[in-house]
Amino acid sequence: MGVLPVPAEVRAILLDIEGTTTPIAFVQETLFPYIKDNVKEYLRTHWEEEECQRDVGLLRKQAQEDSSLDGAVPIPLETGSGEEELEQVIQAVVDNVHWQMSLDRKTTALKQLQGHMWRAAYATGHVKGEIFEDVVPAIRKWREAGMKVYIYSSGSIEAQKLLFGYSTEGDILELFDGHFDTKIGPKVESESYRRIAASIGCATNNILFLTDVPREANAAEEADTHVAVVIRPGNAGLTDDEKSYYSLISSFTELFLPSST
Repeated sequence: MGVLPVPAEVRAILLDIEGTTTPIAFVQETLFPYIKDNVKEYLRTHWEEEECQRDVGLLRKQAQEDSSLDGAVPIPLETGSGEEELEQVIQAVVDNVHWQMSLDRKTTALKQLQGHMWRAAYATGHVKGEIFEDVVPAIRKWREAGMKVYIYSSGSIEAQKLLFGYSTEGDILELFDGHFDTKIGPKVESESYRRIAASIGCATNNILFLTDVPREANAAEEADTHVAVVIRPGNAGLTDDEKSYYSLISSFTELFLPSST
């Protein structure tokens, strides 16, 4: 795709994760299946722990709020009447998690349990965060040129730090100056990018945002943030209009930084 010069006013590069630093397949084919395949065993192992009970409590509360939805799975309370009842409650939690995931829901309750399960999976080496091979060398070069580098993902900050802390490239958290998730706002709303700029302490036009999603690129652009759309294997295709409108890169090495003064 050639070389894309970075505007001289850019002081910070803001990175999406899925489809930008990391293959979409890693999330769809490794992270999410890990939850589905291991949630029952995880609950059995950690059931008595306070953190697990808090997670189940949140899921139960969410299930009550969802009770009018088609296919919703209730989670009964335990009465302490033995092993058989416990297995039924655990199975209800498993069924609820599978139901929510089948609808690609992003409830706080679901994300919290997933985050705790992934933390255990990363720490034990069952999962390693996949990073495209051009990412780390490029970020090192950007940082040497005085660029700040931040992450902005719909995955929680904890999940982001796990992915980069236990990655195929080792622990690379030191490469990032900060992390943002949807607590600062949705990625498809321009106001989120203004908040990020305020948090970093710069103007929106001092930021270059790299993402694979045109709707996110459009929202960032509305806030006067520079954008480039990243083309990676497995990413959703772009329309001809999107291809002609946006600056496109297929590797971080295609960004050309002006000489630092």
